[in-house]
Amino acid sequence: MQKVWIYLENGIFLEAKSFGSVGTKVGEIVFNTSMTGYQEIITDPSYAGQFVTFTMPEIGNVGVNDDDMESKAAFTKGIIVRNYQKRYSNFRGVEPLDELLKRYDVMGICDIDTRFLTKVLREEGSLMMVASTEISDKNELKKILENSPRIEEINYIKEVSTKEAYIHKNGIFDAKSFCYKKAPEPKAKIVAVDFGIKRNILNNLTEAGLEVEVIPQDFDPVNIIDRYKNGEIDGVFLSNGPGDPLILKEIHKKIEKLIEAKIPMFGICLGHQLLSISHGYPTYKLKFGHHGGNHPVRNEKTKRVEITAQNHNYNVPESIIKIAEVTHMNLFDNTIEGLKYKDSPIFSVQHHPEASPGPHDSRYIFDEFVEMIIENKNKG
Repeated sequence: MQKVWIYLENGIFLEAKSFGSVGTKVGEIVFNTSMTGYQEIITDPSYAGQFVTFTMPEIGNVGVNDDDMESKAAFTKGIIVRNYQKRYSNFRGVEPLDELLKRYDVMGICDIDTRFLTKVLREEGSLMMVASTEISDKNELKKILENSPRIEEINYIKEVSTKEAYIHKNGIFDAKSFCYKKAPEPKAKIVAVDFGIKRNILNNLTEAGLEVEVIPQDFDPVNIIDRYKNGEIDGVFLSNGPGDPLILKEIHKKIEKLIEAKIPMFGICLGHQLLSISHGYPTYKLKFGHHGGNHPVRNEKTKRVEITAQNHNYNVPESIIKIAEVTHMNLFDNTIEGLKYKDSPIFSVQHHPEASPGPHDSRYIFDEFVEMIIENKNKG
């Protein structure tokens, strides 16, 4: 292992060891409290531009495999772990984690006090940082960081989105046969706008009974509206994705047109935020965000508490209750986790109901999307 030097924008300078990719990388540091699923986290496109600090101290134990990829690559800048285990032990593992990191140019940092880093982020909020296996001088690293754009200034969805449309073919993963189910007979068809979509979201949309056509982030809203009016599609899904939703101004205008057309829509995470902004309610940045697989969310209709998976730094404002009903609330900090718009067939959630790996408490939300689409078709 090589040495790696880390400089945070608050002046903290640290030395650790590296695995995976080498070089000099700049990004935002966040912490994730999930107990399992490091491969799914690393390959979640929503982490583009970020260094993920795992609070789980042992990472690498089960290796990696093709089935646990949430996207076609890994887009994180790097991961920070207390102990990295190159020697993995799991019957599904096919190679050690550092091989995946090297393949997708992701830096691994280990032999560092992740508890200390988590406390820093908890107290001071998310920070920009630079890590290098090449540069050990604190002042030079500070200069690199000061001259680099912040994550709020970079449009990462262009990097992570698909370049061509395609039909998703798989259902959810079958834990008994250890393979993905074939897509069931669809009840309706939708287009899913890929801002950095996770594979398991697509699996759950398909499993719920939808034919899913995934389209790039530079979509034409007029084409979607025409296809909806012609009966070719029945709804639109807006996916998760990385970065600050406020900078995606062209996307806001496109979604506004879809809202005006009264097309049934469902959004998760970034999609949830973009719907809020496109309705005229800008998002705001949380202090250190929500990243983990253990966040309690209350369903406001049933009053049932669901344990959810989360990954976001931004949130919708409370003032949105003027035009939408709050369907879910976060019990950690009482922020809004779900909305149903009053005058449109549109709803969204901030958390991740696909939750793989992790709790399945919120998976019913995909069924609710199908039910809304069918109800809308019957009205038409």
